[in-house]
Amino acid sequence: MSKNTMICDLETGVCGVAGDEKIEVVDFKQSQEKIELYYFTDPICSHCWALEPVLNKFMAQYGHYVNMHTVMGGLLKSWDGFADVKNGIAKASDVASHWKEVGEHSRIPIDGSLWIHNPIHSSYPASRVYKIIQQSSQELAHDFLRKAREAVFVWNQNIGEDQVLVDIVSRLNLDGEEIIKEAGSDLAKELLDEDFNQARKLGVRGFPTMIMMNAQNQAVKIVGARSLEDYLDGLRQVLLTTDEIQAKPVPAISDLLESENRLFTKEIEVMYNIDKEDAHVLMRQELETGQVEMKEILGEHYLEKSGS
Repeated sequence: MSKNTMICDLETGVCGVAGDEKIEVVDFKQSQEKIELYYFTDPICSHCWALEPVLNKFMAQYGHYVNMHTVMGGLLKSWDGFADVKNGIAKASDVASHWKEVGEHSRIPIDGSLWIHNPIHSSYPASRVYKIIQQSSQELAHDFLRKAREAVFVWNQNIGEDQVLVDIVSRLNLDGEEIIKEAGSDLAKELLDEDFNQARKLGVRGFPTMIMMNAQNQAVKIVGARSLEDYLDGLRQVLLTTDEIQAKPVPAISDLLESENRLFTKEIEVMYNIDKEDAHVLMRQELETGQVEMKEILGEHYLEKSGS
């Protein structure tokens, strides 16, 4: 990926180059037996963070149709020579207002003031940590990415700094110091380059991008943070069936918290297809179990497992 791709566009829902159609059918001339879903993302992609509620619902109810592969895209290599004239970004501090807009638009908490006080110089360090963890556990890699995003978007922590990454990894009951050391190795760089090469091969230029590929060598590419129905339309196309797509029941909030530890109001609204007021009712009911706490940040409420 080019290093000059740090665009956050509210209209397209894309971080990066937004030149693609939002949904298109493409042919990659590959043969496989089932649907493969490639999710191209980046730890500091604000639209990827805004997509979390929809993506989590899609995987909870329709994940049995796909094998998901999370691919790092390389949103920001460095600020050397960076310029995004279209979006008014010439330096790191210019990103703060764009992140604020994405947060207000999506209602997923985003602070963003770190771009003024302690800017991230590259998204590559966190991406390399993801690749190292992914080598041994897809589940832990998913957990790391979630916690890294919470750290940078909600808690305003610089995930380009080694100590911040050490702390995040250590909370996964892994050796944070050792993994951050491995993330600086040639192996980690090679693994990340493989992801970048895959993105280039499949024509991915902005994030989030999803590519769903079937056994008939057809694929649907969906660019930007889209609605659940957009992803279901894409799934229907690659399944090549007129049968109704079977949705699994949504999990209980307690089960979601078991895997994520923290849920924001918008995530509950999307998962259960309810409005904000009803989401608060569910959240208060969950409080009665004594296993969770309800807190507030940046004007949004969230549930957190007690002791997290």
